[in-house]
Amino acid sequence: MTKRHFTIVLAALALTVVLAFQVAPKTEQNGKLFTIYLVRHSEKDGASANPADPPLTSCGEERAEHLSTFLSEVPLDVVYSTDYTRTQNTAQPTAKSKELEIQEYDAHELESFAKLLIDGKQDALVVGHSNTTGVLAGLLVGEEIGVFDESIYNRVYQVVVHKKCSRLHLFHTAFSCDD
Repeated sequence: MTKRHFTIVLAALALTVVLAFQVAPKTEQNGKLFTIYLVRHSEKDGASANPADPPLTSCGEERAEHLSTFLSEVPLDVVYSTDYTRTQNTAQPTAKSKELEIQEYDAHELESFAKLLIDGKQDALVVGHSNTTGVLAGLLVGEEIGVFDESIYNRVYQVVVHKKCSRLHLFHTAFSCDD
């Protein structure tokens, strides 16, 4: 699949999500129906001089831009990221396109962060790590979802919350680098 086809598929998926929001009455959009997107940071540079906080690879930067394209027609009120270069740089293109500041969260406090997300009732993007993203998605829907392998970068968890019910959708993007 070419990058152009990938972008078209993502745009169609994003449009489907937007249309789902437009069908809901405005009162539901203002407090009872909201969506949280959770992703792992893009590819990190394992050969970095700073192995504790490496930057993204060029492929990771491309994936971050494609995430922004994927979410271009999706309403977002807030973008969250942990305080790492790789997560901040993954979140940055989307935050910039939505004219939002990135809000930091503590990946060691996932239960309290899940509560903040549910209580906040905002459409959100959360950028995390392979050992936190699935776990947080599970906390949001009341299921146990564990960590996933560090080689996986293509998952987008979508949690739709309506009143006290939440539903999890898992997307696997077809993005790949032309290295």
